[in-house]
Amino acid sequence: MSELLVSYSICFVVFAALGSFFNVVIYRLPLMMESAWQRECELLLGSQSSTPPPEEKANFNIAIPNSHCPHCKAPIKAWQNIPIVSYLLLKGRCASCQTGISLRYPAVELTTALLGVSCLALFGLGAYGLAAAALCWTLLILTAIDIDHQLLPDQLTLPLLWAGLLLSATGISPVPLYDAVIGAAAGYLSLWSVYWLFKLVTGKEGMGYGDFKLLAALGAWLGWQYLPVVVLLSSVVGLVFAVSMMASGSVKRDQGIPFGPHLAIAGWIALLWGEVIVSSYLGLFNLG
Repeated sequence: MSELLVSYSICFVVFAALGSFFNVVIYRLPLMMESAWQRECELLLGSQSSTPPPEEKANFNIAIPNSHCPHCKAPIKAWQNIPIVSYLLLKGRCASCQTGISLRYPAVELTTALLGVSCLALFGLGAYGLAAAALCWTLLILTAIDIDHQLLPDQLTLPLLWAGLLLSATGISPVPLYDAVIGAAAGYLSLWSVYWLFKLVTGKEGMGYGDFKLLAALGAWLGWQYLPVVVLLSSVVGLVFAVSMMASGSVKRDQGIPFGPHLAIAGWIALLWGEVIVSSYLGLFNLG
């Protein structure tokens, strides 16, 4: 028991450090995509924009430049970059300019660690446990990006889809390959159909193509049997969030709300507790 506790404690620390890197991805990936789109537009139009993107075009990626305060540009020292701990030591403020640091940074680090340890506890300290943790982490990154930019990057959703199919094909995932393939196709086509039906009726776009790809990825990881659970849970989560935000006045009635975070939360629930939910449902109606 003590050895297992030590193992989980080490994993918690390592995963929290990964969460610090995920914060970088959440911030920089959309900026990198925006810069790439601007360059493509310049090439198509044959012109050179005089307005630079939000970050420097040259030498800007996930690794470069080194972490720094977005306000005063002061480099972040090693002791200031310890996951969760540094935020507490700095009392949520930059050491150089005293500007407040978003609570999201330690929240992402803590959530990354908790999700990772939960997956290992449920699925074991093996390949599938780590794969399930990677799924949860990718969903976390997608959630944060979608909240900020209403964007689900193909750079994350498509590898997630193929990873789910590959894990099934290699036998690492408990989901049979047939169920994973049908789940991916059904996940994509279900939301694709809803999108076009809504557009034909209202003339508006109710969701983005990234939502189709995310549900397809969840179908590949979980199997087609769990898609109704994911869709139902995402609808319930979305309704609760929408009502709460409208009641608080943070969003207006006609304002768009990203659907990706609701799918991600439903995916977490289905992955970690889906079997219990389905078994309880079937048992309630004596179907199991």
